Amino acid sequence: MANEPRLGCNPFAQTGRSKLQNQRAGVNQQIIKQMRMRAGAENLLKATNNNKVREMVGLELSYVNSNLQLLMEELEALNSSVDVYQSPQEMSNIPLIPLGLKETKEVDFSVAFKDFILEHYSEDGNDYEDEIADLMDLRQACRTPARSEAGMELLAKYYNTLPLMESRFFTPNRQSGLFFTWYDSFTGVPLCQQNISLEKASVLFNMAALFTQIGTRSNRQTLTGLDQAVTSFQKAAGVLNHLRDTFTHIPSYDLSPAMLAMLSSMMLAQAQECLFERSVLPGIRNHFLSLLRMAQEAAKVSDIYDQVHQSMVQTPIKDNVPLFWSSMCQVKTNHYRSLAHYFLATALLDHQLGPNDDEDQQEKTLSQVYDSLPEGRSPLDLLKKREERRLIGKAHLRRAVMSHEEALRVHGLCRHLKKLDVLEEILQASLERSKDKFSANDNKDEFTDYMEAPDIISKTEHSAHPELPSNTKVKVKDFFQRLGPLSFFNAKQRWTAPRSLRLVPKDGELGFTLKGEPPVQVVSLNPSCAAAVNGLKEGDYIVAVGDIDCKGMSVSQVIGLLKDVGEEGVDLRVVSLMDGNASMHTKSATYCGLPKTYSMICLAYDQEDKSAKGGKVTKKPSFLSWGLKNRLKSASTLSLPSAEYSSTLPWNKTCTTFPGSSSFNDSSLY
Repeated sequence: MANEPRLGCNPFAQTGRSKLQNQRAGVNQQIIKQMRMRAGAENLLKATNNNKVREMVGLELSYVNSNLQLLMEELEALNSSVDVYQSPQEMSNIPLIPLGLKETKEVDFSVAFKDFILEHYSEDGNDYEDEIADLMDLRQACRTPARSEAGMELLAKYYNTLPLMESRFFTPNRQSGLFFTWYDSFTGVPLCQQNISLEKASVLFNMAALFTQIGTRSNRQTLTGLDQAVTSFQKAAGVLNHLRDTFTHIPSYDLSPAMLAMLSSMMLAQAQECLFERSVLPGIRNHFLSLLRMAQEAAKVSDIYDQVHQSMVQTPIKDNVPLFWSSMCQVKTNHYRSLAHYFLATALLDHQLGPNDDEDQQEKTLSQVYDSLPEGRSPLDLLKKREERRLIGKAHLRRAVMSHEEALRVHGLCRHLKKLDVLEEILQASLERSKDKFSANDNKDEFTDYMEAPDIISKTEHSAHPELPSNTKVKVKDFFQRLGPLSFFNAKQRWTAPRSLRLVPKDGELGFTLKGEPPVQVVSLNPSCAAAVNGLKEGDYIVAVGDIDCKGMSVSQVIGLLKDVGEEGVDLRVVSLMDGNASMHTKSATYCGLPKTYSMICLAYDQEDKSAKGGKVTKKPSFLSWGLKNRLKSASTLSLPSAEYSSTLPWNKTCTTFPGSSSFNDSSLY
């Protein structure tokens, strides 16, 4: 596994995203340096009573706070750099917002893991240098994953490796000596913990972030690209929801429940926006009912973004979310609301109820668009009275113009939004289109047409929903499988140091029974046999036969090692649980020293006890005891045609851990 190629990107590669990540990492390092200086200055300010010293320290503290503010603004600017994440083919779509990956420091597992292996497992930690190196390589690659399915698989592989690593080396009552440092994605404030939960939560956050980057990188000029974007954002929302429900006590702003809920809502809003773009990509039918449907679809996108914006301006989220994000949500809220009013106005102004139209269907559909109409008007009036349609249509156009102007106003207040030329072009073109439509239907002799357009009920045929990706649960290999089966050899169970003893059969018998899943356990030990005399104890686990490690071997495999032992004997290595709670298993194996004869025995029902007490399970006598009677029983097995036994499968080293009218494509409509 040491030669396995890694799928991480080169962090020093001269790509837009790599440059951005390097800049974020550099700003994070400067932030932590300034925070340490501030902490030192504050402590000195508290400790001294000298006025001159306090004045000098106060001045220095003001400089540090100023530097911190500048660094926070620089980090916010980096979080607002969405252009490097967009698809190169994007020329006419509003940019989407991705999440940046959380940055982390390197972690050296070598010393801590080697010490733990020696202390807890009584093995030489230097023998596991390759496994430790593979684990560190995997973590290092996860810092810069490729923006593709391969990168997602890489993060999922490491995420599902963490529970195995936790079971091997982390216990509640012992400090691991490892410190995991992760920087907040929004503020750059570092968080350092020995708790591996921080590592799990941060990797899961980066999986969600990578999904958002894949979504923003999708080509939204094609149906395939839009489908990919929708799926990616829905999976990101699913991962964020899972993260919020699973890790609730991580003291980091970007991992707080409120922040994760807001981020999930924003990803669903962007997925709904892509669904809307997918419906308009082939072109909008110049048909009354189609325009009404598109008006409600646009209103749906507007309402979702409005909810996201409302959550962003709440405390404490508003203190940590970049102004660019909240401004973008506000711009999209107004933009899609103006589109909804424009589509509805177009339906009312450009189409009249004809003799071949279904009057009942149009009336029903129009009644479902409005929550309420101006007093004295009904949907049927709008369908049959041309002047009423014109007045309501102009009212919708006025609201469309007002929403466009508000979107442009918000756009002009955010310096990071002003850098997005494509956004300003889309907003300006939408405003001019609405104004032109209004001028074409305006009668300058009218003075009584200033009614207010009613609200449009939002509705969608395809709603975005969170989706937990399937690759969050993948099969991974246990790096430290040589330590033994994880169910036994883990950090929670304490074992004695391995003991070596000589096993010499006497009169063709070993004097004990083997049973259990790997590792096999010694039971029914004859206290007078040679193995017991040499130190073997009831409940011991055999971990090696001669030079062969058998911690992961089944009963039948260990029997295969012991059946050819001659009079010269063989060396065994055994261990036992320190608390004495040796596990008892349902299967056992008995070895008899007679040539090539061995068998398995299992629990069976005793017929008398079954009839008397409803099937109580009792154990048959072992073949391997120390008397003539049992020798005769063992010898009787030779009369069988072959030795029949049910062997246990070897330990599986792969663990499973742990989303009729004409059509036209008129750019003037969208």
